[in-house]
Amino acid sequence: MHAETTSKKAVALAAFEGLPGEPGVPKPDPILVADGVVRRFGGLTAVDVAHLEVQRGSITALIGPNGAGKTTFFNQLTGFDTADAGSWTFNGNSLAGVPAHRVARSGMVRTFQLTKALTKLTVLENMRLGAQDQRGENFFRSLIPSLWRRQEDQITERAEELLERFKLDAKRDDFAGSLSGGQRKLLEMARALMVGPELVMLDEPMAGVNPALTQSLLGHVKGLRDEGMTVLFVEHDMDMVREISDWVVVMAMGNVIAEGPPDKIMSDSRVIDAYLGAHHDAPLSAEEAEEQLQEAEAELEIEEKA
Repeated sequence: MHAETTSKKAVALAAFEGLPGEPGVPKPDPILVADGVVRRFGGLTAVDVAHLEVQRGSITALIGPNGAGKTTFFNQLTGFDTADAGSWTFNGNSLAGVPAHRVARSGMVRTFQLTKALTKLTVLENMRLGAQDQRGENFFRSLIPSLWRRQEDQITERAEELLERFKLDAKRDDFAGSLSGGQRKLLEMARALMVGPELVMLDEPMAGVNPALTQSLLGHVKGLRDEGMTVLFVEHDMDMVREISDWVVVMAMGNVIAEGPPDKIMSDSRVIDAYLGAHHDAPLSAEEAEEQLQEAEAELEIEEKA
């Protein structure tokens, strides 16, 4: 298994080898392609992504300062919000304007920064809800148990396998509301896998997670790629981004401003400026120092006259 894991990561990294670290750079085998995606709220343009491609079989991080538009962009792509303009395709099929449940059915699922577990249902019941096309949900079919009982047994078996994998099997009969924040994150990730997705989109998977569960979650994210899935995740924790991502996309003020391997992105001046402000640690030039001195003297003169 370890050799297979190394192989999957090596394949993902090889796909990015030699690519220029520029916004919108074409990928060898993109699973998701977005063009001209715009979302406005009144006079504010929250998202304005000219072009973005997500490489199949990789772990791609989407980073940026607060208010950069990352979650809003996620919402457009997954059908939880309506874009004002633009198009995007998943496996070559257009998903623009497609509602969230159909997006998930196509094989592209997401989790949320604030978990959406149904607290009054048990952990196992939450998992069952993640399954698609359940025959027993049809009123007339529900009257004939033989039409849906076998499928329900298969769904339960799949749910229990995932709960065991995510170390939640001991909680199967507990109410989801009794889980810790980290356990809810695990539950949401496990539930997303009930549909057998090709692309998993994680919105801040580490938010609110205690250190004891962090490594477990990191391992599960890597495990998705090792099983052949593609991962696109939003995250603020730069240590996590460096540890697990194969490629990093940076957003600022709604735009994609940089792309590249984690180590290069961390030292990219565009990224540093976006997070900390332009010239945050640059020494003043002689002209700038003289200008600040003159401003200070002018302010002092005004105060003395007052």
